[in-house]
Amino acid sequence: MRRTWSSALAVIALAAILIGVNVLAESRLATMQIDLTSQHLYTLSSGTRSVVGGLKEPITLRLYYSRALGSTIPAYGGYADRVSEMLREYARISNGKIKLEFYDPEPFSDTEDRALAYGLQGVPIDQSGEQVYFGLAATNLLDDERTVAFFQPEREPFLEYDVTRLVYELSNPARPVIGVMSSLPLDGDARMMMMARNTASMGGPGAPYVAMLQLRQTYTVRTVATDAQVIDPDVQVLMVAQAQNLSDATLYAIDQFVMRGGRLMAMVDPHSEAEAATPTQTGMPPENTSSDLKKLFDAWGITFDPTIVVGDLKGAWRVRASPEDRMQAVDYVAWFNIRDGINHDDPATADLSQVTVASAGAIGKKAGAAIDFIPLLSSSDQSGSIPVDQVKTMPDPGKILAGFKPEGGPRVIAARVHGILKSAFAGPPAAAAGQKPPDGLPDYIAETKTPANLVVVGDTDILADRYWVRVQDFFGQQQPTPFSDNGPFVANLVGTLAGGDALIGLRSRGTSQRPFDVVDTMQKTAEARFRQTEQALQAHLDDVQKQLTALRTGHGEAGAETQAVITPEQRQSIDDLRRDVAATRGKLRLVQLDLRRDISRLETTLRLADIVLVPAVLTVLALLLGITRRRRRARART
Repeated sequence: MRRTWSSALAVIALAAILIGVNVLAESRLATMQIDLTSQHLYTLSSGTRSVVGGLKEPITLRLYYSRALGSTIPAYGGYADRVSEMLREYARISNGKIKLEFYDPEPFSDTEDRALAYGLQGVPIDQSGEQVYFGLAATNLLDDERTVAFFQPEREPFLEYDVTRLVYELSNPARPVIGVMSSLPLDGDARMMMMARNTASMGGPGAPYVAMLQLRQTYTVRTVATDAQVIDPDVQVLMVAQAQNLSDATLYAIDQFVMRGGRLMAMVDPHSEAEAATPTQTGMPPENTSSDLKKLFDAWGITFDPTIVVGDLKGAWRVRASPEDRMQAVDYVAWFNIRDGINHDDPATADLSQVTVASAGAIGKKAGAAIDFIPLLSSSDQSGSIPVDQVKTMPDPGKILAGFKPEGGPRVIAARVHGILKSAFAGPPAAAAGQKPPDGLPDYIAETKTPANLVVVGDTDILADRYWVRVQDFFGQQQPTPFSDNGPFVANLVGTLAGGDALIGLRSRGTSQRPFDVVDTMQKTAEARFRQTEQALQAHLDDVQKQLTALRTGHGEAGAETQAVITPEQRQSIDDLRRDVAATRGKLRLVQLDLRRDISRLETTLRLADIVLVPAVLTVLALLLGITRRRRRARART
């Protein structure tokens, strides 16, 4: 009886402990999270925490997700779970400033009407015409609206950036002002749009560059004329990209902008592929496709040679060869992807995986220059120099590759420059005959009072859509799908120069869609192991079948007819060949089965682990626990 009461009290005590642990965990550990994903998919970056933690006014996030989408296409269901969890994390760290609302827009409902009113995109899920939704609408107290029309899995690496940018724009109505000076039609070419009116949407002829569209989503972008003599004081960052034939007055304006503490992103190019592909008013390609800021660079301690293009064997693009070349495709070393040469210690490039450049030039630091020169993009050790004339007019990729010599080590394509800079001018340049100095010309400054911050890039084709993004039609809307990080590269650098560090590192995160790496490796290994055997067996089978056909038709090896009556020896040969064919086909089937053998074995092992191993381990633990208790009771009795 006493033992029964002791057991009952032990059970009650154990239940009380479990309840206490659950209550403690609910009150103290409910907000604790552990992100065990290899890419930390569920861990918000410090930039996001800074933006969300600094909210002054409430923001409402409304997620419109049709459950029918997830039930029909399970991949969207998993993605929706990640989006929901991320939004809840935003609300958790916002100190009550972010309010979440979740809606399932049924067909022809008021909820669907509100989703359409916000501009969210409905997508047909079947032939019945029923539309589903998976978008986000956000508003602030001033009824400003920002939306993600449809969460596409292709943009999952940019999920945190898209949401944080949306929150940032609603909480910061005053955007940084970015001035852009360029000879390229970065904001679109109206003439080409008129010539190709039906295709002048995003990515079409004459359309604005996608990189510029992304900048305008976050910043106030102002066009600065290439003959400007004064840079507006409101401009915080000036981007000079392929600005050609600048006068001394314009160079002086840029120089003094930097001397006053303005931040500059200078993009020069020995040969602009984008400009070369843009016809002039005469219909012919332009003769001058280079750009340089030599006068400013010389004074600031920066080197750039516009007569030399950097080529790189590593990451070179495969392009169509010339008609005279026997090869259908050839490596064009003047166009290459940079992967290993990305500086992952800089906040602007830390999360980038690939940047593509085309006919780029090398930049460097002058000997003895008192500046900090920090490379951001560099070619590989298999790079070399190519005279710019070889890539200008009708380049021959095969000929360039044949004469290319990798030597001299990596070249710097983009770099940060930091330090005290001296002006390239002794004073304001003299005005042209008959012209007066512009109004509002600031006083001359001989050198920067504090260290200047510049970014210098030896390629302007980084901006061109062709080298980093494909624009596809998605149910009537133009959706850019990047294959390189050129756009984030430009946006990140502008962000650091503008002081918006909160958005740095958010543009390229991981994806929850993880491949089966072990299975893929096993499959590739097995295929490489057995492919040679399969090919040998197939060749033997073809040869045997040819012999069998020759014997059946009564033709010899030379094709001439032999006797019409098959001799017993020939009949025996035919029977032997038939058995050989059957045996060879059996071996081929075995080889094909071997291709799947290791994968099937892994699948069986995992099933055994799930079905048998875990229960077996629990059973063994229970038996050990029972044996231990029995021994304790036996010792207690003695």
